[in-house]
Amino acid sequence: MTGEPHAADGPAHGAAYYADRRDWRGYYDAMAGSPPRPLLRRALEMIGEPAPGDLAIDLGCGEGRDSAELLGRGWRVLAIDAEAEAIDRLRRRADLTGTDRLETLAARFETADLPPCRLLNAAYALPFCPPGAFGAVWDRCAGAIEPGGLFVGQLFGERDGWAAQPDVTAHRRGALDALLSQFIIEHLQEEERDGADALGYAKHWHIFHLIARKRDG
Repeated sequence: MTGEPHAADGPAHGAAYYADRRDWRGYYDAMAGSPPRPLLRRALEMIGEPAPGDLAIDLGCGEGRDSAELLGRGWRVLAIDAEAEAIDRLRRRADLTGTDRLETLAARFETADLPPCRLLNAAYALPFCPPGAFGAVWDRCAGAIEPGGLFVGQLFGERDGWAAQPDVTAHRRGALDALLSQFIIEHLQEEERDGADALGYAKHWHIFHLIARKRDG
């Protein structure tokens, strides 16, 4: 379950159109065949090769392109998504390797058990955590990441076109330092732009792309 910008090929709505409607089946169809996200690849270059048994959590794994990349690089992966169809699509991917290192869980962020991990990937996922639950979910995410491990993901800024939706959490730039007090920020890119798909669905994007390393102690 995620909701990122994506320009679909041909005269069709992009993924954001379906995410706005929480039509996750349409979203997965729109994202089918997409490569691993560049932010995750960047984080994987930072953290290096996993030691035997190192766990990566893919929170809001969607159709599984990031999980597939993590497995291909030797990680043990726990892929979590609220939508059972996402888990089914991940399991059916033709490019999966190392499936003996894959565990899946169909659960909402608010209830998912997060074991200790070396890397937590939350690509366009945490913004879809309701504001009333976000603090507790974030504390559990931060608590699960081992010292020296990485958080990788996106948060929506306060000017994002979806920021006012009741099940979306958005952040001011000034609030990020407190949110990330247990981390060293390795990469922070603030993106703000207007976008539209081939059929005219328009959205204003305000996104923080984050890689943060858990402090020791």
